[in-house]
Amino acid sequence: MAIKDVLLPLVGEPTEAARAAVYKCVAICGDFGARVTGIAVEEHVLVRPKVLISADLDNAEAAEAVRSVTDAQGFLKIFDGAATSFGVRSAKDLHRLASSEIVDTVANAARLRDLSLVPVKSHHSFSERLVEGLLFESGRPIVLCPEELAADLPLLLDDVLIAWDGSAPAARAVGDALPILKAAEKVHIVTVTDDATPEQIQSGRALIEHLAEHGIEATFETVAIDGSSIGKVLEAHVKANRTDLLVMGAFHHSRLNQIVWGGATKTVIGQPPCWVMMSR
Repeated sequence: MAIKDVLLPLVGEPTEAARAAVYKCVAICGDFGARVTGIAVEEHVLVRPKVLISADLDNAEAAEAVRSVTDAQGFLKIFDGAATSFGVRSAKDLHRLASSEIVDTVANAARLRDLSLVPVKSHHSFSERLVEGLLFESGRPIVLCPEELAADLPLLLDDVLIAWDGSAPAARAVGDALPILKAAEKVHIVTVTDDATPEQIQSGRALIEHLAEHGIEATFETVAIDGSSIGKVLEAHVKANRTDLLVMGAFHHSRLNQIVWGGATKTVIGQPPCWVMMSR
């Protein structure tokens, strides 16, 4: 299935880094030949007043004095400018929400899109919550765009790395990424393990055969963890090989009703090393 309908969340403040990410996300939608919908959120936030609020003010007035909203209109102007610059079909949606409502609203909107493009701030708690909600509540894949790297990210996803462990989330990610894999010039499969088993080797080779049925030529290797972590090994591999896109499954488990990310997933979401496509 081709990628034709993409959601782009516009949440927070339109900083220069966020602006670069929006432009790059809209531009890559043009490469997909897709329509992109920007969903902007005016978030209710509390701001510290510049002067002390008098004790004799009415409580409602005091609350209003320290309440503001994020600059969703500024984000939409950036989005419109990017869509015009790249000639990308676009639509936009504006919501005014409390912080607790944002993730569910965006995830609901993503259910009727082929994927979501998500600008991600490094080691940012709200970015992680939004990614979590999209992965586990939308039923659709996501592509992460690291804001701090946005200016240098490629528009053509010619060199793709698949992080493969034979799991259901990894298989789902490969299936979701097929339109991109078909257009790529190079597809490389990596299984990160210290002691590769015959089953892991066979699984990697079977994935090569499966992709070949779709006209995709791929290579496979195992890479040692060697005292590091899977997430860090993938990051190093991306940087060493100038990978355009990392494709991987996402993992989590619940404990006492709190989401705890799997190691590789948390590392990559916390600081994506390139474009990253994830599925669950």
